[in-house]
Amino acid sequence: MAGETLLAVENLCVSFRTAGGLLPIVEGVSFTIDKSEILAIVGESGSGKSLTALSLMRLITDPNAILSGRVMFRGRDILSLPAREMRRLRGGAMAMIFQDPMSALTPVHTVGRQIVEQILVHRKLSRADARDRAVELLGAMGIAAPATVAGRYPHQLSGGMRQRVMIAMALSCDPAMLIADEPTTALDVTVQAQILELILSLRDRLGAAVLLITHDMGVVARVADRVCVMYAGRIAEAASTPDLFEAPCHPYTYGLLGAIPRLHGPRAERLPAIPGAPPPPYDRPAGCSFSPRCAWVYEPCGERPPLFDLGGRFSACYKAVEP
Repeated sequence: MAGETLLAVENLCVSFRTAGGLLPIVEGVSFTIDKSEILAIVGESGSGKSLTALSLMRLITDPNAILSGRVMFRGRDILSLPAREMRRLRGGAMAMIFQDPMSALTPVHTVGRQIVEQILVHRKLSRADARDRAVELLGAMGIAAPATVAGRYPHQLSGGMRQRVMIAMALSCDPAMLIADEPTTALDVTVQAQILELILSLRDRLGAAVLLITHDMGVVARVADRVCVMYAGRIAEAASTPDLFEAPCHPYTYGLLGAIPRLHGPRAERLPAIPGAPPPPYDRPAGCSFSPRCAWVYEPCGERPPLFDLGGRFSACYKAVEP
């Protein structure tokens, strides 16, 4: 039922061993996702969004990677599961739409065969029934002549069609948890709208939870129930979508929202921009990571702020707790 916590991420940290020592990338990320809820994670490129998603799926295979914290899915810690049990979970109860449909599909197999393979791993179906299921899913994605498309190779499909194939594959086993890593990137607005409708229908039909990773605040406003804003590997702000858009509490969130073009009112000659660039992981400030780019920086910002609880919403900014 709605309100039941499906996924709980507690103090997730991802670091890599380097010649210069341990390099932290994701630092102390925590959030929960309830059944039938859509949680969006937003932020600039390099903020740690995709690495967080790959960590949840246990897809970081670099031997120098070190993961810590807890990722509880249906009461089980994913990070401590044996590899065989994680393989059963991945693609079945938990599925992921990867960021780049151009390279995520295997080029030497037809798209139908790739969907069938996933179905056979997680469902007790014959190959013929699995193929029928794959064709049905492709049709549900709005692909014309799905049986024909199932017999094609990825290079024979457009970017939008490949993205739909990726979504069909992710939905093939009716996952309880879907991670969508920038599913609308590089797609035209018409296809974007269709893909967002597909994600919403998954939530409505199956009660699935969705973790949506994006940099598009318009997409967030349309589909997300709650939002986590990430910056430099940490959560900068977390709130319900209406609260975040109506009254952001972190200067970084102000900057992201300020860069959205306005549909009404006078047209600005130039969109506001956040000065500078996110710090690289090896050169993050000792205090607030956003302080070098913040117009409101002051003395307390020399100390790293915790994620303050503001009564149902959270902000890692000292200004947010000033009287």
